[in-house]
Amino acid sequence: MNGTAVRRALREFALVAVLFLAYKAGRLLVDGHVTEAMNNAGAIWHFERVLHLPNEADLQTALLSHEFWMRVVNCFYAYVHFPATAVALIWMYVKKPETYVWMRRTLASLTAFALVIHAVFPLAPPRMLPWAGIVDTGRLLGPSVYGSPDTDTLSNQYAAMPSLHVGWAVVVALALMATTNGWKRWLWIAHPVITLIVVVVTGNHYWVDAIAVLGLIVIVGALVPRPGAVTVPAQRLAPASTVSRTPDYPRRK
Repeated sequence: MNGTAVRRALREFALVAVLFLAYKAGRLLVDGHVTEAMNNAGAIWHFERVLHLPNEADLQTALLSHEFWMRVVNCFYAYVHFPATAVALIWMYVKKPETYVWMRRTLASLTAFALVIHAVFPLAPPRMLPWAGIVDTGRLLGPSVYGSPDTDTLSNQYAAMPSLHVGWAVVVALALMATTNGWKRWLWIAHPVITLIVVVVTGNHYWVDAIAVLGLIVIVGALVPRPGAVTVPAQRLAPASTVSRTPDYPRRK
């Protein structure tokens, strides 16, 4: 890999790192709004009942008796979200630079919009509502991602809506579907579906959090050019080894 390719890779790494740090920095947006977040949680819970959405507590209770699978679900929540997104970004950068540009822009835009909503509408997750019959499965069985909300300075625990866990999983699936041929492309839908079940069962999100992020993805999709319409030449992002070179032929005198 030559110097230019290294600089490109480092630049892209820095851009993605900023994206992940912005996601984590959302904790600063909710300082002093804990009461508001809890009140909003009660309103959302009752709103879901008005819509006759399935009760998150019922789904969680059905799985709590299966300790092994609950630990698997907790591990998925703890260890799949960021790594899966990072691996997909790296794969696209190396193999499908045009789709990578779309994916990065979509993730960045989606995260930016979500952070604004998190600041305007702080929302405590279902696991903080003992009166709703939901428990924190991470603390109960492990592994636990979050510490006490009062002392946790690394994550925003009052940012349930929209669910970026589900949103990022959908973007990853869309990118992989666009670069997979045949019927196998539809298998990638399993990633956001499993993610949705996981975030609900673990008590980290409401159903409407996923509905909200899907609506946000539609808006972002209208703003970000599709892979085929991206104006940035793929050669600018592709590693040097993947860029085809035209042989130099001697000019005629």
